[in-house]
Amino acid sequence: MALPVIESAFPRRLHPYWPKLQEKTRLWLLEKRLMPADKVEEYADGLCYTDLMAGYYTGARDEVLQAIADYSAWFFVWDDRHDRDIVHGRSDAWRRLRHRLHAALDAPGRHLHHPDPLVAGFAECVLRLYGFLTRSWNRRFARHFHAVIEAYDREFRNRTEGYVPGVEEYLALRRLTFAHWIWTDLLEPSAGCELPDAVRKNPAYRRAALLSQEFAAWYNDLCSLPKEIAGDEVHNLGISLISHAGMTLEEAVDEVRRRVEKCATDFLDAEQETLRLAREMDDGTVRGGELSAAVRVCVGNMRDWFSSVYWFHHESGRYRVDTWEDRSTPPYVTNEAAGEK
Repeated sequence: MALPVIESAFPRRLHPYWPKLQEKTRLWLLEKRLMPADKVEEYADGLCYTDLMAGYYTGARDEVLQAIADYSAWFFVWDDRHDRDIVHGRSDAWRRLRHRLHAALDAPGRHLHHPDPLVAGFAECVLRLYGFLTRSWNRRFARHFHAVIEAYDREFRNRTEGYVPGVEEYLALRRLTFAHWIWTDLLEPSAGCELPDAVRKNPAYRRAALLSQEFAAWYNDLCSLPKEIAGDEVHNLGISLISHAGMTLEEAVDEVRRRVEKCATDFLDAEQETLRLAREMDDGTVRGGELSAAVRVCVGNMRDWFSSVYWFHHESGRYRVDTWEDRSTPPYVTNEAAGEK
């Protein structure tokens, strides 16, 4: 899984707040009852969820990074609940959770004390994130996450039916289930500036953002392939290539790796184009200077995402399937459907 281009061209950085971040997110998981105390004690630090965010949003204020890290930890727990609901055939539980998350996204203040810890924890995260920028950013974030919830529902149906999406269908779905545009949206509160459409939709900026996210999603597919084959998953670029392109496992691994490495090398060009855009925006006005600085911070954090994702997958216990007693059941998950008792 080693990628020399990452180790040479993308030096690793870590936000100085990280030790405190790890401690506070661990306590937050306990306070919100998102993981049992014994699993938090044994697994939380080794899963490296806070390391991932502290290596990405390296320019964020401490309180912004804390909100993002708690939200990211929640996202992993949600992903695990989604997986367990599929494995145990809990379609009614998933349907209720799906509708509750949509409702909490639109009115987080009304769901802070929901009996399902996953809903209450999500509402608390969203309420904090909504406090950093403007209502227009909040609406965009909500629009993007509503689409993520629905993509998870499509994954639920695909896995329940044993349907392996074709390569292009999978890639489009993956951009939603990996939440490409959510992590890109969160670059803005990290930079302390909401970017106008003219910047966010600029081809150079959008290409750099997409490449950083595609790298992360596909490298995740590469590293989680053994875990997902063991768990009868159908959503992995390697699995789609095997099922629909007639590749062997070895050929599929080589192809995913090729795509991952291309994302990294293509990003180096996109990064320079985006930095040129930032220079052009600095037109001598206060606003131009602010936007230029924000774009530089955002593209710098896109760069940081490569090394953060890379080392996370090497260090997190989430992918050490060979050390699990049951290769299809991660030891850090809870099999019960919380909120459904």
